[in-house]
Amino acid sequence: MLHWRNSALITLLLILHWAADSQAYPCMVLEKKCDFVCDCTDCSDEQDCGYRGRGFECDFEDAGKCGWTDQSVDAAYSWERHQRGDTLPDSGPSSDYTTGTATGWFMGVSAVKAESFRTAVLISPEMRQSSPTCRLRLRYFLWDSGNTGLGSAPLWASILHQDSREAIVWRPEATSVRGWREATMFLGRIPTTFRIRLNSRRSKGQKGDVAIDQLEFINCALPLPIPGKDCPVGMLECRREGCVEQRQVCDGSDDCGDGTDEQNCEEYQLCDFEKGLCDWDLRSLSDLKWVLTSQEKISITDPLKGPGRDHSNNSASGHFVYVSVPDGGYSNDWAAFQSRLLEPTNSTHPCKMVMYTHQFGPRSGGLTVLVADNYIYPVWERGGALGDVWVKAEVEIVTELPFHIVIVASIRNFTYGGIAIDSIVLSPECRPSFANQSKANFPKPPKHPCTEPEKMCDFQPDCVGAEDEAKCGDFSYTKGSSGWTDTSIGSQGWMLYKNSTSKEDYLYVTKAPGQQLTEAQTQSPLLGPSGPACTLTFDFTLTGNPDHIGELSVRVIDSLLGMQPRLWEYSGKTGQGEGAWQHADIPIGVRKQRFQLAFEARAVKLCPCIKIRVRNVRFVNCHADYLPSSLTELSCNFESGLCGWYQDNSDNFDWMVLSGMDHTIRIGKSLAVDMWSPSLRGLYGRLLSFPQLPSSTDHCLSFFYKLYGPDTGELNVKLLDKNGYETILWTRSGAHGNVWQEAHCPVPHQLTKFQLMFEVVRSGFDGQVAIDDVSFVAGPCTVPRVCSFEGQRCGYRTTGKAHWLHRSGFTTTITGPKTDHTLETEQGFYMMANTGANILPSGNSAVLTSPVRQGVARTECLQFWYHMGGGNPGSLTVYMKPVKGERVKIFSDSLNQGHVWRHGNGNISSTLVDWQLEFEAVGAGGKDTHIAVDDIFLSADPCENKLKGSSCNLERGMCSWSNTQNIKVDKLDWELTSQEAERHYPTPPKDHTLGTGKGHFLFLPSSNRTPANQNAQLLSPHLPPTKGTCLKFWAYKPYSSDSQLMVWRLSEGRLHQLVVVTELGGPWKRFDVNIISTKEYQILFDGVKGTSGFVALDDIEYTIGITCANEITDPVTTPPKRDNAGGMGASVIVVLLLIGTLIALLFYYLQTRERVEAMTGPSSSSSPPPSSAGVGFSNEIYEPDVTQDHVRVPPAQNHPMAAGFNDVSVSADFREMEVA
Repeated sequence: MLHWRNSALITLLLILHWAADSQAYPCMVLEKKCDFVCDCTDCSDEQDCGYRGRGFECDFEDAGKCGWTDQSVDAAYSWERHQRGDTLPDSGPSSDYTTGTATGWFMGVSAVKAESFRTAVLISPEMRQSSPTCRLRLRYFLWDSGNTGLGSAPLWASILHQDSREAIVWRPEATSVRGWREATMFLGRIPTTFRIRLNSRRSKGQKGDVAIDQLEFINCALPLPIPGKDCPVGMLECRREGCVEQRQVCDGSDDCGDGTDEQNCEEYQLCDFEKGLCDWDLRSLSDLKWVLTSQEKISITDPLKGPGRDHSNNSASGHFVYVSVPDGGYSNDWAAFQSRLLEPTNSTHPCKMVMYTHQFGPRSGGLTVLVADNYIYPVWERGGALGDVWVKAEVEIVTELPFHIVIVASIRNFTYGGIAIDSIVLSPECRPSFANQSKANFPKPPKHPCTEPEKMCDFQPDCVGAEDEAKCGDFSYTKGSSGWTDTSIGSQGWMLYKNSTSKEDYLYVTKAPGQQLTEAQTQSPLLGPSGPACTLTFDFTLTGNPDHIGELSVRVIDSLLGMQPRLWEYSGKTGQGEGAWQHADIPIGVRKQRFQLAFEARAVKLCPCIKIRVRNVRFVNCHADYLPSSLTELSCNFESGLCGWYQDNSDNFDWMVLSGMDHTIRIGKSLAVDMWSPSLRGLYGRLLSFPQLPSSTDHCLSFFYKLYGPDTGELNVKLLDKNGYETILWTRSGAHGNVWQEAHCPVPHQLTKFQLMFEVVRSGFDGQVAIDDVSFVAGPCTVPRVCSFEGQRCGYRTTGKAHWLHRSGFTTTITGPKTDHTLETEQGFYMMANTGANILPSGNSAVLTSPVRQGVARTECLQFWYHMGGGNPGSLTVYMKPVKGERVKIFSDSLNQGHVWRHGNGNISSTLVDWQLEFEAVGAGGKDTHIAVDDIFLSADPCENKLKGSSCNLERGMCSWSNTQNIKVDKLDWELTSQEAERHYPTPPKDHTLGTGKGHFLFLPSSNRTPANQNAQLLSPHLPPTKGTCLKFWAYKPYSSDSQLMVWRLSEGRLHQLVVVTELGGPWKRFDVNIISTKEYQILFDGVKGTSGFVALDDIEYTIGITCANEITDPVTTPPKRDNAGGMGASVIVVLLLIGTLIALLFYYLQTRERVEAMTGPSSSSSPPPSSAGVGFSNEIYEPDVTQDHVRVPPAQNHPMAAGFNDVSVSADFREMEVA
């Protein structure tokens, strides 16, 4: 009893509390909650209503999900709130839609694997009634990542009425696309409270492959009162005090929301088919018939059948007339029904008919209204499919004879869809007639097409007089302008003005009868397919008195994928007067499927003072097989266009022409993709070459590129054969510095037509990818400066008893590294020789030979990573082989290395002689053994002597420091830049080394493109045990930065903290750190990004065996004499040639002047090449057990300067950086 009393008391208190709140905040009454109107000043009454705030939007960034909840019956398949995660997933979106990053949230389905279909249900909170114009715009994602099939209904939406009855309102095309798509869900008039259900039905599928994001409720509120004013003239005042236009009165739709506009309509003849057919007659001469039905009678289990709901009640139980393809097929593709006989009309009192049509799916071929008096002729038509929406239509009929209204539907034999009609209203002037009418004469049937449908409007005349192209929308044909069909569903539409006298015709925007507040739209017929040079050209004008006239845009409607993003748009005003025309050229490019073009426009208001017009529409060079008469060269600097390249239309985003940042002239143009752009969405951006003719010659594609930023993504070069099969030729990822890098990509000879592709993969969100100065020439490439063997062999070839194989850990079976060095994954590639006795007998060799490289006067450093596994794996020797002459050894190793990648290097002094590299593996009789190489890099400077230490000012690159690409330990990269080159991130005003804006440094910026607290690790080479080694570096961290910097000693997989850099707040600050380690180790700089600011490094130095107090702690060991034959051998060849030439010149000179003898001494002697000491490489270099060093940012020799970085000057003209 006491318990009951306590419960009653609590309930009473809650009621009183709610009542008090309601009185204190009258805007929070239940009737005003979630009604799409902000009654409270802070819009708190519209929070968590399936949307939030004044924008009536939901982006799922808040954990409350705007009130949406999962109500899936089966836990095996449900909706969940997701982020992409730190790495690019194998399923689901590559980012959310709202933020376009890995940190943004969206709603996606769970993975499912079941014997039968499962349905995931996401349901909104309860909303109040909605207006007839209410629509929900959203972004959705449908991708069959597992290739299990999407099924017929992977995603659809329905409204759940107050009586728990459900009505389908949206069904997107079930096509698989790896990208976000935009759709509009037309909710329409709902007179009671309701909820929205988002449904997905699948039996097999991966996580996130069905997803939604960025919901926006538009024009959902009922008409609101005009504060302090009466309704304007020509408008009707509703009982709710809102106003509606006179054209909305007695039109079969409750626009007021209280029925005011549909009262006093007794003289109008309304047929909502709820009580039968009224006076409409469904009998027809066609075997295909209209039927009176409802959605419940058609299907309540298959979401693709029927219109989903009627118009009158917006429910599945409401009735309408409907026609579709019968289960047994059909013999006629049209169906008709007609009114009773009606009295003649005149122009002052025309018969006006309003009806609502639902033309959904590919089966909808269009609707036509005909008048049948003595003849049968059309007075109105609406073509094609308009979407999952009831669309208002108005028809005026003037005839001097009694007549029937005949409504004819065209139905296509496709998989789903149909046409429905509801809520037909006839005005009082449409009076019944009791006269006798003679049989009307049928019009002549249209001529049969002169060719098959696939060749109609394919940009290639196939018929006499180009009849098949005459009505396709190209104004250069006499009837071309008539090919455009108005498909507007709102209050604005397109019409064609045609003056036969002046031969002037143009499309213009005018008033339309539709209810929706959407853009005016006109569509072309089905076109194409089209070729790479296809261009749409036209003139347009937006003129009038207001400062802003409106918007005009162009879209492509793909026959398979549906509506595509805008190709082009213009907003504003072209001028004041009639002559303010502007011209537009829009690349359409390759479209492999048939497609339509659409002009969309919206004027801020419609009046005689505003005009939006389009004329002179042309399709230029659009036939699928068209190529320019002289095929454009692929070599291009992008200063005057794309040359022989074009944007791929099947990807997610385009490459952009960027001015002021190019390789050619520094201030010119390049092509770029800004990963940091907030408007970028999707995963791929592709640039394709025009098709290239077969060739028996190998080619070389060379170009300059940038991969810049802490989280850039990937840049790939691919080859596409005639069947569209893709082969990776070259790939790079990670940070490569804010400098241009040179690449050489071998393209093998092709027996059929082929294309090349530059592809950006947006796996990162904070960086920039750019290309410039592309060259495509016949002949092999030179030795590339960097080769990771990802996707290609870089021109390396194999000879000998056994072959070097292009392998990955994924393809390796018995022996070989399980991961490559570049990516540290099983998918990464390397070159491997199987040195087992059964493959490569003891003493036999397998040789990997590079392409020829042009000799230079300076000493270069070869760096690479190698892997030797198994007992007694044999030996690896690297040679520099001049084109003419004996090869010279520069590196050798025969130790059993264990399952780790080792670093090797050696100097090359070719002295202007062209040369090749040879990696020779010699068998030693082992079993299941191997030798592998990866990440070969040629630096333009001599190798560092790692036994002495390193002094790096970052002016020529990152020396021996490198970013790790191991995603298990970090997600970002340290980036090399200068204040002068930086245009996006905040940086120090000058570097430390030079003290100028030209000087370089490493930095880690903080931006909202990646999550806070993600880190970037910078690693030294592996260093030997030490009793005292001094690390010196300079750091910069402004007060505004909440980034962190920690320095660690990494040894045997364990981290030992050396220093933590806290607030610096100003100029560069020096840090000296003594390092003691009994084991081999690496120095690790770990930067952790915050929410703002940055942290930077410069002038990094370490001295092995010498403390910061200059005390020598480790014994100095002199390495054995290195093999300098690599440099000296090539030098001798050239010196001999030079001596011969000098002797000949000397003999001639001595004949003319004897006194020259005194000058011949220096000419006959040769000196060793610069930096000859240490030219060779031997195993005395320190060999680590484990490495995480990567060739992503390979070592490059530091600038020659004192170790203390004092009194240093560097030429301002020096620009070349060595960063791979």
